[in-house]
Amino acid sequence: MGAELIPMAFSTGWGSGINAYLVVLVLGLADRVFGVSQIPDALARTDVLIGAGILFAIEMVADKIPYVDSVWDSVHTVVRPAVGATIGYLIGHETASLDAAIGAATGGITALISHGIKAGLRAAVNTSPEPASNVVVSTTEDVAVTGVTALTIAHPWLAATIALVLLLLGGFIVYKVAGRIRRYKRRYDAWGERMGISAPSTPSTPARSPGRSPGRSPSRSPGSSPGRSGGAGLGAGSDPPHHPTDRPPRAGEGQRPFDQQG
Repeated sequence: MGAELIPMAFSTGWGSGINAYLVVLVLGLADRVFGVSQIPDALARTDVLIGAGILFAIEMVADKIPYVDSVWDSVHTVVRPAVGATIGYLIGHETASLDAAIGAATGGITALISHGIKAGLRAAVNTSPEPASNVVVSTTEDVAVTGVTALTIAHPWLAATIALVLLLLGGFIVYKVAGRIRRYKRRYDAWGERMGISAPSTPSTPARSPGRSPGRSPSRSPGSSPGRSGGAGLGAGSDPPHHPTDRPPRAGEGQRPFDQQG
């Protein structure tokens, strides 16, 4: 195994998780211009450089627009780790097949973690009211990826150390920002409940019309029969309500004995 395989695969994997096309472009141009032996020749092909340049130009614009950058990140959830794994495979393939597998695993896993941190950070930045924050963050990411990728050609271990520090720093920032957003959300929900903007989540109860007390049956309009709905109360001339157990009197009930004998 080459001594520079792990640091190069790690550094390029970190950069691929942020901007995969920029990593391919920097490595390919470095091999084309300076003829660096550590860089795979496949990255210096003309068609690869043209494709990487076009896609990098598109990402450079999309990555600076709020919410468009999050959509772009979601689309590249598979692309960026795949590019990182491919670059690691090509770097290790120059020596042995086992090195190629180790390089692919290192580059792919690092790119996946780096991509997740970037996507989480962008989702947090999009909640900021300042639109310039997306431009600043995107430009900073591009500068960092360019510097680390260029440094990994001459000093792979130093570049890997910087990439590791930036990876841990990015994860810490995402953790702190996510916690702050959750606290703000809880405060906003509590304020909304006090102001009547949002009601607490309680079981809904059927609404009652004004003036009705609980437990009373709907009233009926004057003259309406007991079985009909829509009345407004008992009025003159209306029959009283009958209980379901009411029945007509039987013969002889309610009469005095001398009435029966007569």
